[in-house]
Amino acid sequence: MNFDPLNILLLAVALVVFWRLRSVLGTRTGTEKPPFDPFGAKRTESPVRQDGRDNVVRLPQGAPASGADSDQEPAPPVWQGYAEAGSPLALGLEQVAENDPSFSPRSFLEGAKVAYEMIIDGFAKGDKASLKNLLSKEVLDGFAQAIDAREAQGQRVESRFVGIDKATLHAATLMGSKAAVTVEFVSELISATYDRSDKVIDGDPKQIREVTDVWTFERDITSRNPNWKLVSTQAPD
Repeated sequence: MNFDPLNILLLAVALVVFWRLRSVLGTRTGTEKPPFDPFGAKRTESPVRQDGRDNVVRLPQGAPASGADSDQEPAPPVWQGYAEAGSPLALGLEQVAENDPSFSPRSFLEGAKVAYEMIIDGFAKGDKASLKNLLSKEVLDGFAQAIDAREAQGQRVESRFVGIDKATLHAATLMGSKAAVTVEFVSELISATYDRSDKVIDGDPKQIREVTDVWTFERDITSRNPNWKLVSTQAPD
């Protein structure tokens, strides 16, 4: 076999180059550290819980059956601060709360005040859509007829709600699954009704009026819907 001196020389050079590269770079063993990541270096791993149960939320435990905590005074009656003991209102509030654990006079009144303002505003604007979820069908029909009659005569109402001075519980009853609560609202608002020629025919656009309304709200306590609806309006006594 003939050997070309040039080929032998090139092979020798290649072997020398390979040996030097191997000595400088070394060989991969699979245990090398990954390349440094300047962003990843700032991340910290989530701490491991001591009990080994990661992402477990501990809920408060119930009060013990005996001991100091069991000597706590019982909760005040639901009607306290809203009715006289033994009155029909107090008995009604107790009955509603016993059958609907989510009910409390305080939260009910807060919601009723919001609903009152929304209904007053919706009626003034003729916004039937916003009234639909706040009124019973019978009350909605009455409001809608009044809005339609007003529009047919070319009248419009401008109203600005100033605030509620007082909201007082008047009655509470439970008939079957229907809970009903009556509230007297004393509010202040500015309201004026204009005719086709923009002449004021009722109210005063510059004067604050005090208005008293007695409204009854109703809710089926067996329903998953928490909303109360206005079922009747009446003049104050």
